[in-house]
Amino acid sequence: MSDHSRKTSMMNKNSPSYRWTVGLGLTAMVSIGLVLLFLLTQATSNRDLYERNYAELLVVNMVVAGLLLLVILWIAYRLVLRLRQKKFGSRLLVKLAAVFALAGFAPGVLIYVVSYQFVSRSIESWFDIKVEGALEAGLNLGRTTLETLSSDLANKTRAAASQLTTVPDSRAALQLERTRDAMAADDLMLWNESGQLIAAAGQARYQLNPYAPTKAQFRSARDQQVVTWIDGLDDATLGANVDASIKSLVLIKSEGISALSEARYLVAVKSLPTSLVRNALEVNQANREYQERALARDGLRRMYIGTLTLSLFMAVFGGVLLAVFLGNQIARPLLLLADGVREVAAGDLTPKTSLRGKDELDGLTRAFAVMTQQLADARQAVQLSMVQVNAARANLQTILDNLTAGVIVLNSEGRIVSSNPGATRILRLPLAAHEGKRLIEIDGLQRFGQSVEEQFRNFLAYSPERSLDHWQQSFELSGHHDVPNDRPVKDAITLVARGAELPGSQWLLVFDDISEIVSAQRAQAWGEVARRLAHEIKNPLTPIQLSAERLEMKLSGKIAAPEQVLLTKSVKTIVDQVDAMKRLVNEFRDYARLPAAELKPVDINGLVLDVLNLYGNEDVQVPVRSELDASCPLIQGDAQQLRQVLHNLLQNALDATCSAQKKGSESAVVLKTQWVQNLHQVRLVVQDCGTGFPDYILKRVFEPYVTTKDKGTGLGLAVVKKIADEHGAHVKISNRVISGDLCGAQVSISFAIADDLISTPV
Repeated sequence: MSDHSRKTSMMNKNSPSYRWTVGLGLTAMVSIGLVLLFLLTQATSNRDLYERNYAELLVVNMVVAGLLLLVILWIAYRLVLRLRQKKFGSRLLVKLAAVFALAGFAPGVLIYVVSYQFVSRSIESWFDIKVEGALEAGLNLGRTTLETLSSDLANKTRAAASQLTTVPDSRAALQLERTRDAMAADDLMLWNESGQLIAAAGQARYQLNPYAPTKAQFRSARDQQVVTWIDGLDDATLGANVDASIKSLVLIKSEGISALSEARYLVAVKSLPTSLVRNALEVNQANREYQERALARDGLRRMYIGTLTLSLFMAVFGGVLLAVFLGNQIARPLLLLADGVREVAAGDLTPKTSLRGKDELDGLTRAFAVMTQQLADARQAVQLSMVQVNAARANLQTILDNLTAGVIVLNSEGRIVSSNPGATRILRLPLAAHEGKRLIEIDGLQRFGQSVEEQFRNFLAYSPERSLDHWQQSFELSGHHDVPNDRPVKDAITLVARGAELPGSQWLLVFDDISEIVSAQRAQAWGEVARRLAHEIKNPLTPIQLSAERLEMKLSGKIAAPEQVLLTKSVKTIVDQVDAMKRLVNEFRDYARLPAAELKPVDINGLVLDVLNLYGNEDVQVPVRSELDASCPLIQGDAQQLRQVLHNLLQNALDATCSAQKKGSESAVVLKTQWVQNLHQVRLVVQDCGTGFPDYILKRVFEPYVTTKDKGTGLGLAVVKKIADEHGAHVKISNRVISGDLCGAQVSISFAIADDLISTPV
């Protein structure tokens, strides 16, 4: 079952229709149980009603019990199915249902067994032989008493009748009064055979229709002389006012009367005592009921036991249903909480379903829903904060990535945590591949790493006493490639580094490559040195030359021939060396006194063509080829200084190609221009086919007196760099590598073009 269907099921179980259905079912079960209990209590006092409705009640209860059994079987099937599917909470539901069912079933079975034994034994005890004998004796006693009273009244009536044999009808009333008083009778009546009342004594004489014997009674009295009977006892009911009496009918034998005259009969009436009549009725009714129940003993037992059995079934089935219902009521909040906890553990903080009941478990579901909502709000706030933090981190990372300075974050052990591209560019090492390592473990950075760790430890050791929150130190790094022993620092990198402590016991190392600044300072210093040397050296050169020439002039012709030859040769040597030193001094002077550039719009292509006219001799060993971009706009420059730049670059290219002993068109020096429109730059490129520059020279190639030529001064590229800086151009020197082979060097100068010159036609 999916989470949605499970929640829907729980919501349906909480719906009013579900609660009404369960309530009606429980009400029906309780009502049927109460009816059964009522009929059971009324079974002895109102047995006829119980017997009349027993069949219908039995059918109704069997139907209800069957329906309850089907419901229980369906619930058991659902529980077993949940167990097999290993759904959460199924074991808890089974345990709760079993506990409640056993709590109701065990006492029910115990009560049923005890009640069964009690009913069986009680019914048997009702029909004990002693009870039956006592009832029979009571009946006999009542009959004997009534027979005695009847016999006594018959004798008295017979005696009274003998006194009336000679009394005529006219005087019979007086005689009846006397006789009634004598025999203590209630009424005396004298009847003829036709059924006419002749005379009466007692209350009968005041009655309009006194009781008259029947013809059958008259015939019996004629045949038997006397007849007695009890009137009013057969129709009497227990608890009502009973008016029962003994009546006696006697034939009066008349003397002296003819045979044609009618016979007379005397009727005596005497009321029975009320207590005697009530006792007789009670004994008679008890005996009748006893006999009826004795005949229906098995049926009565079946009715009682059937009622008990149905009551047990109803109680057990109701207990099981109640167990499942109560178990579900207890387990539903727990299952709801478990589903919510599982969803929260999976990261789902959507609003959770809660129960609206008033008990603690329902309140717990509401508290859990509130907590989940608070977690969702907190997570949303955290996500918003994370977005802001990520944005700030991205901004910081963008800043770090675009910094020219190098940034390295180290842990407290000096191991690399992170670095920016600037650090990789400056140190020329892929630091990202060395994360987790110490700087002293990286080839080429051992001394640098050791110095950095010492600086950090000294800085942290005196943290309470330090006045600054950082340390700063400059470092000189050797190159990462092999360096000739005679030039150990030609490929050195000069760094200025700053260190500080970060939160979390991490170290921040920020450094920058100041090699170009140092190189510029060094070039400036060399310029000052050149200016002073030119001044100090040039002054004695002329006297030296003049003195040598005067010596030659004074001594010529005055010495022997061999000495004359030696003198002439020595003087020539002195003059030549002085001229060479003058040229060197002039170069120093020119480098030191290079005038400021006068920038004007210049056609770079026209300038290149003018310079190339000087290198167009067919007898040259290395040809010069041009590749000019006709779309190049004008640049801002000093034409005279740019000519010097072109001469220096071409001369270096030709010298490098000659030193490589390459000839022909394949060894040509290429001078080309290029318009880089997207960068707004005009690029001047000079390519040669020489031996290229060693790696340790490339870093300091623009410094004065750094050269690969045996006779060079090392000022050519320094002058080029200085003139390029005056023009705001960028100079780059690199080796040309084609298919893995070194094919010479390349010098490129990029001139920035203003917008107003881009559209100016050349």
